[in-house]
Amino acid sequence: MEHIQCLIIGAGPAGYTAAIYAARANLKPVMYVGNQPGGQLMITNDVENFPGFPDGVMGPEMMELFKKQAERFGTDVRYGMVTGVDFSGHPHKITIDAEKEITADAVIIATGASAKWLGIPSEARLNGSGVSACAVCDGFFYRGLEVAIVGAGDTACEEALYLSKLCKHVHMLVRRDTMRASQIMQARVKNTANITVHWNTETDEILGEHTVEGVRVKNRLTGETKELAIQGFFVAIGHEPNSTVFSKYLEMDEQGYIITHPDSTRTNIQGVFACGDVQDKHYRQAVTAAGTGCMAALEAERYLVAMETHLLTAED
Repeated sequence: MEHIQCLIIGAGPAGYTAAIYAARANLKPVMYVGNQPGGQLMITNDVENFPGFPDGVMGPEMMELFKKQAERFGTDVRYGMVTGVDFSGHPHKITIDAEKEITADAVIIATGASAKWLGIPSEARLNGSGVSACAVCDGFFYRGLEVAIVGAGDTACEEALYLSKLCKHVHMLVRRDTMRASQIMQARVKNTANITVHWNTETDEILGEHTVEGVRVKNRLTGETKELAIQGFFVAIGHEPNSTVFSKYLEMDEQGYIITHPDSTRTNIQGVFACGDVQDKHYRQAVTAAGTGCMAALEAERYLVAMETHLLTAED
C-alpha cells in the first residue's frame, strides 16, 4: 500500500495553493484532483478580482497556471476521485476510485462546494456566457445592464443588492409568495428602487443563442408566461459542499460544511485539515480559498514536524 506524507484532495485555488506551500516545505505532496480539476473557476470566463492579473484572466487559464506552479515545486498531481476514507486511526486511510488504497500522515481537504442549479438545458448551455452563480465574481461585467437573479434566501438578497449598485435594473425571481431571507434583508430589497421582485415566478427558459438576451418566466399560480429583456442571469439558490465522503469522521454544520477550529484549518481529527469552499460558506472567493490553502499547508507542516519530533523522542 502506498504511503504519502501529505495528501491534498481537490484542485481549486485552495488545493493548488496548499500544494505550492507544501511542496516548497519539502512535504512531497500528492494531489488527487477529483472530477472537476480546477473547481468552479473552470466554468468561469473572466476573472478580474484576483490580485496579480491587472488585465484579468480566464478561469481555466488561471487554474492551469496554478497547476504549473504547484508542479514546478514537485507536487505529484494525479487524476482520481476519493471515494472513501478511514480517519479512525493513524495513518489515515484513503480509497481512490473505489479500488486503490493509500495511507497519509496529513490530509488537506480542498474539495470545494458546488453551486446548485435550476437544471434547465439553456442554463447549462449559457453557463459562463451570461449565466453565473456568483454576482460578486461576475456582476462587474453587467454594469448599466438589466439582469435577473433567482433565489429567496439571504444570499440571493445580498447578491441582488450588490447587483443593484452596478446594474440598471435587477429582476428577482422568487418561486413562492414569500422569501426565506431574514426580514431585514427582505426590507432592503423591497426598498431598493431598481430591484423588482417577481413573486410566484419560476424560470421557464433562458433566451439567447450565444449570450443571454432574455428570460422567459412563468407564474406558478396562473401559468402565464412573459419575457424579460436581460443580459445577465444569476442563480442564487445555494451551494452544496463536496464533503459527503468525509461525513462519518469530520464535524460538519447542518449544511455539510466542514467545521474547523477558529482561525485555523484544523478539523476535529488530528492531521486532517480543510480549506476553501468546503469549509467557507460566507465568502466563496478564489482569493480567500487560496488564503486558507496557504494556512492548511503551514498547519500540516507544523503537524508533521511535531509528529516526527514525537516519534524521535519516543525512540530515544
